[in-house]
Amino acid sequence: MQLSPEVVRLCEEVRRFVEKEVDPRARWIEEHDAIPDELVRMAREMGLFGITIPEQYGGIGLDLAGKCAIEEVMGRTSYAFATFLGNHTGIGTAGIVALGTEAQKKKYLPRMASGEWLGCFALTEPQAGSDPAAMRATAVRKGDRYLLNGEKTFITNGGVAQVFTVMAITDRSKGIKGISAFILERGFPGFAIGRNEHKMGMHGVTTVPLAFNNCEIPAENLLGPEGMGYVQALKTLTMGRVTIAARCCGMMDRLIERCVEYMKTRVQGGKKIAEHQGLQWMLADMGVARDAARLLTWRAVETMLGGERGTLEASAAKLFATEALAKVADCAVQIYGGMGYMREAGIETAYRDARITRIYEGSSEIQRNIIAAQLLKDA
Repeated sequence: MQLSPEVVRLCEEVRRFVEKEVDPRARWIEEHDAIPDELVRMAREMGLFGITIPEQYGGIGLDLAGKCAIEEVMGRTSYAFATFLGNHTGIGTAGIVALGTEAQKKKYLPRMASGEWLGCFALTEPQAGSDPAAMRATAVRKGDRYLLNGEKTFITNGGVAQVFTVMAITDRSKGIKGISAFILERGFPGFAIGRNEHKMGMHGVTTVPLAFNNCEIPAENLLGPEGMGYVQALKTLTMGRVTIAARCCGMMDRLIERCVEYMKTRVQGGKKIAEHQGLQWMLADMGVARDAARLLTWRAVETMLGGERGTLEASAAKLFATEALAKVADCAVQIYGGMGYMREAGIETAYRDARITRIYEGSSEIQRNIIAAQLLKDA
């Protein structure tokens, strides 16, 4: 796909930012499990928090192609920082952009575009991860307010967000068609944010549970019509899956580059390991997996920008790209050998970070279910 000159220039600017500012802080992010304030400030000054928010609300207004191009660049650096920013510019803001009233957009989007307010998305519950039909959180209309009760779990950016897009049941008799979306603000009465979870990877990104005890939501904070929450969630997740696939491609780019550099300098058995055919084959497989993932990702982008839902294409891209990243990261550890297992090389960090991509925003198994359903539907 041909990117506009503006997107190409922005990608180049982000690439310089990543290499000069983010990469040198990647170890600090990993060890302190936090994003440095100076990186947040620089990203705000560059307008990166508003890349997918329309220009009239203070953003840059990139379409899905532009978003994925940026995600590929961000995938080359700290996965935590890429996720922190990508979650906000993706599922954290997409619902308000797509369904928000003009009043909602004017209230929230300018401050989200500037990075003053961070957004996040709350769908998953302890018993309802891949099964939204099992959702228990409810929102009952009481005059000019809704009372929200229930809990959410594994909410990315939840510990630092100010704006939350939350799904809850407003009419249980309608099943998933009775799920509605709401905009919540940190500090709403009855809204509690839990502690940051200790995770295998993705250190630096807060992942928290949320609890609602008669949480009061102004009626004007209903996002879209009642019963549209699940529909919007599916659309949001479909786009999110494509951007995750793009980020995985960027991660694979960097891992392959690092392996090439290492293979050209590491000597074993009296010769550089780049001369060992077994490792050459491993590198070749890594490159083919990366290229195939990129082709599937951009096929999904073109399909969706062409006006189609792209459900199958998005799921295929996420499934293949995340599974490919797992193989590439594993091969990278193997190529580095003992050093690949040590924290100082940074390869094991990518290995751990890669694991979450096959779980969140729809596990690999869910993607296979979606793909099979689409194939059977079209048969």
